[in-house]
Amino acid sequence: MTKIEINKIYNQNCIEGMNSIPKNKIDLVITDPPFAINFKAKKANYNRTASRVLSGYNEIKAEDYYDFTFAWMSEVFRILKDSGSMYVFSGWNNLKDILRALDDVGFVTVNHIIWKYQFGVVTKRKFVSSHYHCLYVCKDDKKRKFFPFSRFKKDEKTIDGRSLHYRDKEDVWDIKREYWTGDEKLPPNFHLN
Repeated sequence: MTKIEINKIYNQNCIEGMNSIPKNKIDLVITDPPFAINFKAKKANYNRTASRVLSGYNEIKAEDYYDFTFAWMSEVFRILKDSGSMYVFSGWNNLKDILRALDDVGFVTVNHIIWKYQFGVVTKRKFVSSHYHCLYVCKDDKKRKFFPFSRFKKDEKTIDGRSLHYRDKEDVWDIKREYWTGDEKLPPNFHLN
């Protein structure tokens, strides 16, 4: 087992990387796996200049998505502490595979958060998707940690008197994404093998 250094970024297959981590060592995992939607990062309908999108995105085939998801989630479950938790970002297309794999691996779903964003790909025959799903899960619901007042104190209020910590814990997030005109960008759900 290779020793993992703290505060170092590793660019490798996630399962191979997690194999280097002993079990029950990790407090938190935040992941945004590929969506398996035949994504083309440089496609014009994403309103990007193709020359500014970094290459290297590898998509997962839809028919392989459950097996892919079950494999990496099993490794996360192994390395996560009993008190640990994970946030999994997903589109709606393969959400059923993610939810099924979470259950099959043994995770407990604590919350289903919706991240609303201010744009979506234009559609002609269906509603425009303008949100991500974020699943907050844990190994052991009795041992998991949650810090409800980490950003705001219990009695902190907005100008109109609403509780800041309550708004901070709502399960619909309306967080505006930044636009970096002229900068190189990673495609959404960037994944390297």
